[in-house]
Amino acid sequence: MRNYSLLLVVLLCFACAEEKETVDLLIINANIYTVNQNFDTAEAMAISDGKIIATGTTKDIQEKYTSLKVINTKGMTIFPGLIDAHCHFYNLGVQQQAVDLVGTKSFDEVVQRIVDFQKKKNVEFITGRGWDQNDWQEKSFPVKDTLDQLFPNTPLAITRIDGHAMLVNQKALDMAKITTATTFTGGDIEQKNGKLTGIIVDKPMGLIRNVIPALSKEQSIAALLDAQEICTNYGLTTVDDAGLSRDVVALIDSLQQNGALKTRMYAMMSNTPTNLDYYLDKGIIKTDRLNIRSFKAYADGALGSRGAVLKEPYSDKENHFGAMVIGVNEFKDQAKRIAASQYQLNTHAIGDSANAVVLRTYAKLLDNTKDRRWRVEHAQIVAEEDFKYYNENIITSIQPTHATSDMYWAENRVGKERMPGAYAYQRLLKQSGRVALGTDFPVEQVSPFLTFYAAVARKDLEDYPKEGFQMQDALSREDALRGMTIWAAYSNFEEDEKGSLEPGKFADFIVLDQDIMKVDIKQVPKTKVLHTFINGEQLK
Repeated sequence: MRNYSLLLVVLLCFACAEEKETVDLLIINANIYTVNQNFDTAEAMAISDGKIIATGTTKDIQEKYTSLKVINTKGMTIFPGLIDAHCHFYNLGVQQQAVDLVGTKSFDEVVQRIVDFQKKKNVEFITGRGWDQNDWQEKSFPVKDTLDQLFPNTPLAITRIDGHAMLVNQKALDMAKITTATTFTGGDIEQKNGKLTGIIVDKPMGLIRNVIPALSKEQSIAALLDAQEICTNYGLTTVDDAGLSRDVVALIDSLQQNGALKTRMYAMMSNTPTNLDYYLDKGIIKTDRLNIRSFKAYADGALGSRGAVLKEPYSDKENHFGAMVIGVNEFKDQAKRIAASQYQLNTHAIGDSANAVVLRTYAKLLDNTKDRRWRVEHAQIVAEEDFKYYNENIITSIQPTHATSDMYWAENRVGKERMPGAYAYQRLLKQSGRVALGTDFPVEQVSPFLTFYAAVARKDLEDYPKEGFQMQDALSREDALRGMTIWAAYSNFEEDEKGSLEPGKFADFIVLDQDIMKVDIKQVPKTKVLHTFINGEQLK
């Protein structure tokens, strides 16, 4: 009888073992931040067909699931794949094929980088991006004279770091047929003493872009794949590309379909008349890796180039208010068309006047509607009387590193009395209940860990200012992580498929070399991504 009982126990054990579900991948002995509603942690995950099957303790997961592939992380920290809610993915790739002017400390250094680039590349039209006169001892806009002397026969256009101002040489001006008599709206073609300086701000920059040779298909593919490599190395599994053309989106889709481009994309289509007609007629376009359901509009320019529109004049430029990129009536007409569809409108607004136009237009059109999630991109300067417009229908997409980049000169632009509404991330969070976080790369660096650090510490990498910049608007670590994951997913209408590590969602996750929720905040910018997984596939 005892032998029979022992045999029965053995058979039952075998039966239980056979009942284990076979999955594609097991992650065990990890420190997993699920970022679910309760912000629970777990030790293990089971993954199949690109999705999470279960999370729990290592013991529980191993008792229920088996796999030929098991990764024992030995205590390493895992987060959901990070989402950059506002960036320029394609432009990041394109920039790898142009002059890198980021971090230049003088105009002389800008010139030297251009000279070195052209000696190596010998391109027909020189382009570059990243200069910022605010980082130089001489903080005025540069002029084209030196570039005219060095490159009299080669057109040249170098864009300011924020993308809202451009310095071009005379050859480029001639190609674009820009003279002192050229008329324009929504920006500036700068003149001094009746002569063009070569500085062009905001909308008239389109005249130059029209004469820059288009990239070939092969160059565009290379740009997208270069951008993917950079983003994957930083743990970005979804990117919101703010302002795309139909041709680029078609190329993205084809590369995703053939498996070359793994990165998931939330596409904000540029608000051109042809794009509006095409996509509003077609409706939302959605695959597992591509989501087309929003338009990107520009209300104004940037604060650094004084293109942001303010209610009162700039404090450092008499009688200057900035300029709307899009006419107010045109913006309202476009917004009305989009409101009648299922599409989302995401509008760049920096100055308090531009924010007021956008918020009031949104509020009027979205009144008595639900779950529209229209976004204000940046929301850098908001007047006291306009915070009330934010709610669950009107949310913000903010970039914390803008605050730590601009803090050196922002008060000079807007004056002390307007600063309480500047980079007011905590207040924006309280108003709408969520904030989506991004970088605006290549305007800022790609690293999401700089985003996290800037949101929480409100300091630069030199630990300045000691007490932090306007710390009343710092975010907690939990809110910062949610802003880079589940809240960013929510801003894309994708919270049911990504943004947290829960059963049924995509197996998009990253393994870090340290726990950014616990280490000294000063160490966060040094964080390294050890592995990046998209759809359960290890890409790094």
